[in-house]
Amino acid sequence: MSTLSVHARPGLFWFSSPQTFFPLAGRLTPWFFVIGAVLAALGLYVGFFVAPTDATQGESYRIIFIHVPAAWMSMFLYLIMAFWAALGLILNTRVSSMMATAIAPTGALMTVLALITGSLWGRPTWGTYWVWDARLTSELVLLFLYLGFLALQAAIDDPRRADKAGAVLALVGVVNIPIIYFSVQWWNTLHQGSSVSLTRSPSMAATMLLGMLLMALAFWSYSIGAALHRVRSILLEREKRSEWARELRAAERLK
Repeated sequence: MSTLSVHARPGLFWFSSPQTFFPLAGRLTPWFFVIGAVLAALGLYVGFFVAPTDATQGESYRIIFIHVPAAWMSMFLYLIMAFWAALGLILNTRVSSMMATAIAPTGALMTVLALITGSLWGRPTWGTYWVWDARLTSELVLLFLYLGFLALQAAIDDPRRADKAGAVLALVGVVNIPIIYFSVQWWNTLHQGSSVSLTRSPSMAATMLLGMLLMALAFWSYSIGAALHRVRSILLEREKRSEWARELRAAERLK
């Protein structure tokens, strides 16, 4: 099918082509970064200056406004990464596999942030920075899954083979997500249960919940922006011999 015919009949898979997805990602990226920055500023203000002091933990609890959204995103991004990887594996769509690769570093970053802030929160709460608690251990396993996904893809020279191998690892690792989420219910752990649940009312003040939700949206917006920015670099690297990529580089040199 010629380029002209593709442009003449845009449909459901219009942006599955690297040529059409690249400019879209470029237009959306700054918007997500700006929205993320605004939401983060609002969330930090609510969390650190508006939300009341916790009766039990005092001011130290305020780290939850970073820790909890980061932990949520670490799990959610893994599911999204596995979804794109599976889509690329099943449908053999290049952009899907590249999106999975682009999401992984941000997912690993969120996992590291969740582990570090959790350790800092654990020191005044449990009296130690780390325990081999079920949730902490399974979250650490999640970090190893992200790093393993990235390392496996980097170790294979052929991008198509790397995408397939990474997709298999990502799909196998999905089993760890329910373990993380339900660990406090399945085992007797030091980690407190979820303060926010879909099945019951939040066990926190409204301003606390607002601060956490604002930070979660901020992290989500940043994650989208970071993935879109990163996938553009991956697209240019993998499609460097294509006509559209050569035309793009030529246009950049003329500027």
